[in-house]
Amino acid sequence: MATFLFSYRMPADYQAGRPDAIADWTAFFKGLGDHMVDRGRPVAETAELGDCGAGTRPGGYSLISADDLEAAVALAQGCPALAGGAGVQVGVLTDVGPAA
Repeated sequence: MATFLFSYRMPADYQAGRPDAIADWTAFFKGLGDHMVDRGRPVAETAELGDCGAGTRPGGYSLISADDLEAAVALAQGCPALAGGAGVQVGVLTDVGPAA
């Protein structure tokens, strides 16, 4: 199994901490079951360099285990933020060799 980064991209005006959103995120994380490696954390403040996607900001991240990118994308499709116009970037984490 590989490990994947789910990077949540939220609308610029997204307000974290709404009770309904907390319930939706809790259900999403619970539904990931054994695929959850690290639930991650939400992002409170941000700064941007370069092209980071118009109208969005970092919302948080999770680390997920899955057999391949297709399986990881299938898991990400349950993200509650998608219904609110947000996005999820899915990327496979890979080793780069020993630290210098």
